[in-house]
Amino acid sequence: MLENITRLMEKGNPVSILISNEKGTESPLLYCELVHRARYGESFIITSQGCSVCEYVFCNAENSPGDYYNSTGRYKNQKATSNAVSSLKRFEINGRSIRITPFKGEKFDVLILYLKPVRAMRIIQAYAYLEGKQVKISTGGIASICSDCTVNPLRGKLSYSLGCKGSRKHSKYGDDEVVVGIPFELAKDIDEALGKIPETLS
Repeated sequence: MLENITRLMEKGNPVSILISNEKGTESPLLYCELVHRARYGESFIITSQGCSVCEYVFCNAENSPGDYYNSTGRYKNQKATSNAVSSLKRFEINGRSIRITPFKGEKFDVLILYLKPVRAMRIIQAYAYLEGKQVKISTGGIASICSDCTVNPLRGKLSYSLGCKGSRKHSKYGDDEVVVGIPFELAKDIDEALGKIPETLS
């Protein structure tokens, strides 16, 4: 049940992400909205969603989000925009669906958590407990829930993100929360390590 990981969440539940062969629906909501709703109890099975950047991330579309990013004035020039887009981590859904549910102990590929920094630190310390390795954080402040905290963990990487403009605007998770994506293959070991590392001193 991963009780130690689950207890780190102060509000809601960790969110289970599973790549599935189940029949899904086309949701008009953004992926980050769906994940945040699942945090508070809703469940979804989707084949597509309403964010064009996320559709690119999940390889449901091949149109680069570069023009969109240029239109927002987010980057200094076209080269900076191209660099940002090329850094996006992508995953081919290949006609499958994505099951998004509040975690209750079921099978998952990725767990997504919204944590206060001090609790997010505990995950890093638990990971380091296992082999003494540091967590390599890779984020550009874009596509935080889909690319940073879903696709990167699907590649087996423990992932952290401070969020992005879109996910914070539409999901409205706390300004004092960061997002963590835990791959299935690391979750059990991290959960056990959380029960062994020293408590944080107040």
